[in-house]
Amino acid sequence: MKLWSILGNSQRLDGGAMFGNAPRAMWAQWSPPDDANRIDLACRALLASPLNGKTVLFETGIGAFFEPKLRERYGVVEERHVLLDSLAEAGFSHEDVDVVVLSHLHFDHAGGLLAPWREGHAPGLLFPNATFVVGAEHWQRALNPHPRDRASFIPELTGLLEASGRLELVSGEHCAALGDSVRFHFSQGHTPGLMLAEICGAPGADGRPHGGLVFCADLVPGRPWVHVPITMGYDRFPEMLVDEKRAFLEDKLARNVHLYFTHDPGCALAQLAKDAKGKFTTTHEVAALAARPLAA
Repeated sequence: MKLWSILGNSQRLDGGAMFGNAPRAMWAQWSPPDDANRIDLACRALLASPLNGKTVLFETGIGAFFEPKLRERYGVVEERHVLLDSLAEAGFSHEDVDVVVLSHLHFDHAGGLLAPWREGHAPGLLFPNATFVVGAEHWQRALNPHPRDRASFIPELTGLLEASGRLELVSGEHCAALGDSVRFHFSQGHTPGLMLAEICGAPGADGRPHGGLVFCADLVPGRPWVHVPITMGYDRFPEMLVDEKRAFLEDKLARNVHLYFTHDPGCALAQLAKDAKGKFTTTHEVAALAARPLAA
């Protein structure tokens, strides 16, 4: 199996919102803002092939589905559908993808499922041959959003996914499409039923998989958020998220599971460590993956 980091459309969002409980003097050292207080964010997907005999894409980024006015409002940088270009650079097209795994359906993680915006045209679903894997609990949230996060969802997307006939809802550690090769962890602090996909490494002496990687989604969007107390203004229950993140990172450190970041503009993959004070940190940081073996 080989792995590729697949960049989608990038964003510039308010740094205060992304580092909700941290003062600007602190987060500006990690992510320098522009004059409008916005920071650079990636929307990075992960391609794995063959995984359980299939070509699998983890998330799709924000895509290019927004009309120009909304594209400007939400800080989407590029007009074109960057994800499709990045897939092509890796030697794939969206038609080649057999499975798309979605941690959740917020537009910056699932918007890339849709074709680019065209005036007068309804949203259209890409990936015509893929099974779409979504957490069952989060699916219910997407169908009935809370007023606080309603704007984070794409109203047409759930109907398109359901009408495709290729939607698989997951409520346990594994899904039918990927079998035991991928293990799911769930989190509630950012959004109900956030699904974190771990590509499993080889079994260790304790019988658990070691040495794989986990798609951290919005539980740990990038290296700065490895610091346990740091949360986003977008998180629904920050204290719960902190507790979930601590347990999540302890588990990944114990099993040497590498972290894959979707929103970090400079780092795709990193190994987890602790510093002399016992705080989580990252090491062996990798900016991009190109046909990289899982165990590399």
